[in-house]
Amino acid sequence: MNILVIGAGGREHALCWKIAQSPKVKRLYCAPGNGGIAQIAECVDIKVDDVGLLLQFALRKKIDLTIVGPEASLVAGIVDAFTSKGLKIFGPSQAAAELEGSKVFAKEFMHRRNIPTAVYKVFDDASKALVFLEKAQFPLVVKADGIAAGKGVYVCADLPQAKTAIDEIMVRKIFGAAGNRVVIEECLQGPEVSVLAVCDGKHFLVLPTAQDHKRIFDDDLGPNTGGMGTFSPSPLVTIEVLDPIITRIIEPTIRGMYQEGNPFKGILFAGLMLTADGPKALEFNVRFGDPETQSILPRLKSDIVEMFLAACDGRLDELKIKWDERPCVCVVIASGGYPGKYQNGFTISGLDEIKEPETFVFHAGTKVEGSGLVTNGGRVLGVSAIAKSFEAAAAKAYNAVSKIKFEHMFFRRDIATRIVKEKAAHGRH
Repeated sequence: MNILVIGAGGREHALCWKIAQSPKVKRLYCAPGNGGIAQIAECVDIKVDDVGLLLQFALRKKIDLTIVGPEASLVAGIVDAFTSKGLKIFGPSQAAAELEGSKVFAKEFMHRRNIPTAVYKVFDDASKALVFLEKAQFPLVVKADGIAAGKGVYVCADLPQAKTAIDEIMVRKIFGAAGNRVVIEECLQGPEVSVLAVCDGKHFLVLPTAQDHKRIFDDDLGPNTGGMGTFSPSPLVTIEVLDPIITRIIEPTIRGMYQEGNPFKGILFAGLMLTADGPKALEFNVRFGDPETQSILPRLKSDIVEMFLAACDGRLDELKIKWDERPCVCVVIASGGYPGKYQNGFTISGLDEIKEPETFVFHAGTKVEGSGLVTNGGRVLGVSAIAKSFEAAAAKAYNAVSKIKFEHMFFRRDIATRIVKEKAAHGRH
C-alpha cells in the first residue's frame, strides 16, 4: 500500500514509525514531515491545511490510505474532499470534527446528550462576559471557542486573571478568530486523564489510557502548553473508573453523533477530569493526542495499518488489538521560551548516543540543515521509554534526555513522578 501521513509533529513521527513496521506498506509519505520523519518516510512540502494540494498529491501518487494527524486538516474538511474522490482516509468529517473545532458545539452536544461535563455559559461579547465574571464564583475556566494549539484555556483563580483571559482572547485576539466566542465554565477538581478510542462510525475500541502534563514547569506550574510529557497507562483509570467513562461519555458520544447524522470515524480523544462525582468530560479532540501518542503507540503490538483499515471499512467489531502491558513514559524537550517566544535553528547533538533498547526519540520541531539537525519549533523532541515499572521507564527516558544537547533546551524533570507517589499513597502496585 501507498500510505500518506499528514502532519509535522511528534505525533506524526510516532505514527510513521509504527506504520513503517507494517508489512502492508509499500511507500510511506508524510506532508510536510520533519527531520526525524525524513529518516523513515518521503517528506512532501505541502502544508497540513492545503487540502487542494494534498488531494492532488494523493491522486497523483495513488495513495491507498491517508492518516490525518493535526486537527487543522480535519476542521478544514480534508476527509470530505478525499472521500468525494474515492480515497480512503482515516479521520472524522468536517461536521464531526466540530467536536474539537468549536468548544461551544462540543458543550452544547454534551448538554443534549446528558454527557457529564462542567456547568458553562457562552459569550460572544466581551463586555457581557465581564459583567458575568463580576458576580461569578472562582476558580473558573475561560476557553476560546476555536482551535488554539492547546493554549486557549485559562484556569482563573480570581477576577483579575479572568479579565486578562477575556482581554487576550476576545479583545486582543491572540488566537485570532478562535476567540470570537468564549466558554466560561466551572473549574472541575481532580486528576486529569486522556482516554482515546478508535471509531468507525458505529463501533469503537478504547486505546490504553494516558496522562498528560500540560503546564510548562515542574509541579504543574506556569502557563499551559501543548503538553510537556505523558505516560501510559494511567494507574488512576482502573476498570471501575473506565466503565463509567465508556458508558457515560464515549458510548453516548459515538451514538449521539451517529443519530444526529454525523457518524464519527477516526480517533475520539476525551480529555477527562476524575471528580468526586465521577468522570466528567473537559473537552473532545478528534485526533491522536500529542504527546499522548508518543506514550501509547510504543505499547501497540498489533499492526496499526490493519486497525486504520478496519476503522475506515466499518469493521472494528471484528478486530482484536494486542498491547504491551508495561508502562511507557515520554519526556518532551522544548525550546527555551516556549510556549511564548522562542528561537529556531539551534544544532541538535547527542541523538546518536542513545542506544538503549525500547527507548525512542520522536521528532516534533526539527528539520534537516546541511548534514545535521536543527530546532524548528516550540516542542522539539519527545523521548519515550518502555520498562517494567513507571520508575524504570522514567529513568530510561531521562537518561536518554541527558545525552541530547541544543542551545536553550528545556524540559520538565517530574514527568511520571507524581503517579509513582500516588500509587504508593493508594497502595497500588
